[in-house]
Amino acid sequence: MQPSGVTDQDAKIAGEAHEAGKGVIIVVNKWDAVEKETGSLEKYKKEIYDKLKYLSYAPMIFISAKTGQRVHKLFELINNVAEQNAMRISTSVLNQVINEAIAIVQPPTDKGKRLKIYYGTQASTKPPTFVIFVNNKELFHFSYERYLVNQIRKEFGLEGTPIRIMVREKNEKGE
Repeated sequence: MQPSGVTDQDAKIAGEAHEAGKGVIIVVNKWDAVEKETGSLEKYKKEIYDKLKYLSYAPMIFISAKTGQRVHKLFELINNVAEQNAMRISTSVLNQVINEAIAIVQPPTDKGKRLKIYYGTQASTKPPTFVIFVNNKELFHFSYERYLVNQIRKEFGLEGTPIRIMVREKNEKGE
């Protein structure tokens, strides 16, 4: 019996886990039953990530519950994702990463106004949630948020966990 791919119910459950900020691992069972050819694994991965685009941060593992193939690796992965979901990043280290990201890709402008990012701090874990203080929330576009999330993920891993960003305005006087 072949793995059935991502069902609507799988996508619904995965979406709920993502929205709830839970660590996520994509587990493909019955891998022992698949007729493998060159590229089978990559083909399956691509199909699954195409259907679950919002889980691009989630590691994927191919197992067989029947034969026990790679099941021990699943437990290692569970522990790793739980650690990543609970990770704390110091404010100074986070701000180094944010400042490097800003140096690479300048924050967006709109009608002559430029987004200024003053600093960021981690507000909570499970999932890692960061508060970014800016001059104008309206200028903080979703695409720039995604860029910062990708830079944070690149620097700290955070495999298998969503990253949340909250944007707060802070005026020039520090209020």
